Amino acid sequence: MSFWKRTVTCGELRPEHVGQHVVLNGWVARARDLGGLMFIDIRDRFGITQAVVIPEQNTDVTERARELHAEYVVALKGIVRLRESPNPTLATGMIEIVCEDLQIINKAEIPPFEIVDETKTSEDLRLQYRYLDLRRLSLQKYFLTRNQTYQVTHEYFAKHGFLEVETPILTKSTPEGARDFLVPSRLNKGKFYALPQSPQLFKQLLMVSGFDRYMQIVKCFRDEDLRADRQPEFTQIDIEMSFVTQDDVLSLIEGYFATLWKSVLDIDITLHFRRMSFHEALTKYGSDKPDIRFDMHLITITDIVRESDFAVFSDAISKNKYGTVAVLKAEQCAHYSRKQIEELTELAKKYGAKGLAWMKFTDEGVNSPIAKFLTEKQIQSIKEATSAQIGDLLLFAADDAERCYTVLGALRLDIAKRQGIIEKV
Repeated sequence: MSFWKRTVTCGELRPEHVGQHVVLNGWVARARDLGGLMFIDIRDRFGITQAVVIPEQNTDVTERARELHAEYVVALKGIVRLRESPNPTLATGMIEIVCEDLQIINKAEIPPFEIVDETKTSEDLRLQYRYLDLRRLSLQKYFLTRNQTYQVTHEYFAKHGFLEVETPILTKSTPEGARDFLVPSRLNKGKFYALPQSPQLFKQLLMVSGFDRYMQIVKCFRDEDLRADRQPEFTQIDIEMSFVTQDDVLSLIEGYFATLWKSVLDIDITLHFRRMSFHEALTKYGSDKPDIRFDMHLITITDIVRESDFAVFSDAISKNKYGTVAVLKAEQCAHYSRKQIEELTELAKKYGAKGLAWMKFTDEGVNSPIAKFLTEKQIQSIKEATSAQIGDLLLFAADDAERCYTVLGALRLDIAKRQGIIEKV
């Protein structure tokens, strides 16, 4: 295959390049024939550049341009000029290329969906044609950000004396918190390798060996059920240090995040970060990675409902040493419909709950399927503990402490998104 190699990308031309002869390679994002003029938007991972074909100046090029459809791969020669109608939404929106010659490198079938940043195409279809979906600049931005994060990570830890070591992937199974993925051994019949849940043993061996500081951007594997923030295969930044204190580790990571945010997002982070115990994070926010942009704290009501007639509460407390009942107050959410409550219940079940108890405070009084199992004193105590007002919705969880708080922590984030308290993602 022979084609003209690009001299610039589709994202770098600016007004200072006016008058230059350039060659672009890329995909046709859009082709428009207006009769007197033809416009071609050419896209690569760096951006989009508009080219204009003037029929009266070049008949052969015009005929080739009329063959173009979306996602054709082309090479285009031309001269840079200022646009009469600039496009402020594009980095290259001040200029365009007057096409002098055009080469079709590869033709394309009509794509099953339009390659645009804002798309309503179903996720199933986009995943089926993943190679097309990944041509969208909005998705490519994630990969570019990830790549930049990798570079900053390598540089930061190298500056702090860390040695990057690649640890084995096929290993012997070791007891950790999740199930292993197993790989059958061809040479040892009936035996299996395990994929690592983390490089824990290897990095400890390195410390015992005297390597002092280790880091790795490493693949880990855990055979667990899918969740929004968990998948069987994931990547983590893994470190180990010798001769340090807890504060040394925390300060190192704070510095890393400050460096990362500045390098990748150009955002200055003020050090030091707020610190809290695991107990506080779990009991107040229901997570070891709490979102503290908003309050909506969890409230423990174990003592209030210990003697209640609601078996879900009383059994959870009496039959488990760490049995806990806690509640989440969703302010002004008493209007939630049965369907919305069912959606919250399904979310709670994904995190291990058997169901979801709720209570609404309305102008007509207390509305709750569990109210008949509680005394007026217990309901009043719950109302006082949560500072509930008319219009509020209370959501209850009862289980061992960790699961109880984790369930409510997931509901806390979901409701905050539903109510617009935090940006929906």
